[in-house]
Amino acid sequence: MASPALHARGPRKPTRYFGVLPRSPAFWFLIPAIAALAIIGIYPLLLALYNSFHQYKLADLGSGTPFIGLDNYIATLTDPTFWEALGRTALFLCLTLPIEVALGLFAALLLHRMELPWLRAAARVSLVIPMATTYAVVGLIGRLIFNRQFGVANYLTGLIGIPPQDWLANPTLAFVSVMIMDVWQWTPFCALILLAGLSMVPKEAEEAARLETPKWSMILWHLQRPYLLPGLTAILILRSADMLKMFDAVFTMTRGGPGAATEFISVYIQRVGFRLFDQGMASAQAIILLILTIVLSRLYIRFVYREAA
Repeated sequence: MASPALHARGPRKPTRYFGVLPRSPAFWFLIPAIAALAIIGIYPLLLALYNSFHQYKLADLGSGTPFIGLDNYIATLTDPTFWEALGRTALFLCLTLPIEVALGLFAALLLHRMELPWLRAAARVSLVIPMATTYAVVGLIGRLIFNRQFGVANYLTGLIGIPPQDWLANPTLAFVSVMIMDVWQWTPFCALILLAGLSMVPKEAEEAARLETPKWSMILWHLQRPYLLPGLTAILILRSADMLKMFDAVFTMTRGGPGAATEFISVYIQRVGFRLFDQGMASAQAIILLILTIVLSRLYIRFVYREAA
């Protein structure tokens, strides 16, 4: 049994090396994660912020990288092509995200009311498959599906009498094709998040609500909605951030074409940085995109998550 003198000394403080670093094993296990975060996340962000205030052209490194202040930001904000790419990205987000949330909610409600446990488990596993597919592979699958000569899309539309379409050569159809592939890949993510929210609803309250009213819409709005809002906030934040920086799937599927029909903001930033070789301008555009993402996330938290709280 510990002596009273030991209790009087209070909790034992971790031993420190050289008076600075703690000797606790937990601290040393955190060092690899901290180092990876600093190398992969913090350093590139600081480098992009530094480059955004300098003239940094890869094709003219001999002239150096002089400090030019806010010139890159001013040039970006007055660039009509930048705003057109941002507008296409915003349109893609406003059209695709509601579809993913609606289909995900429909799938979550079906799985929530599914009686057979083994069937529910099999459905959950199948939902993970599209999410586990990398963006580049999704783009390649899209190129095969919407190929004019042997694509599945023209075969299915031909069953209802629609003639073959050149999906990836038509600006509107190419935009729709990218939407379809994104909905296929990320609707399961929305379904699983919303299903987790539905599983938090007390079963007794849900059974009592079904006895009171047979309308599922009233049960969803008055009982299940508060449990869905935190997950919905996470979906809005994560999917909006993903769509704003969406590159791999679009680039492998359409390369931003035809013309500029699917040149979203991330594809445009890549073109400025690695085809026009203007790293300073591309860094400024990336910082502006980061600021827009943070502002959008704060709006979601303010208006959606606060209602849940």
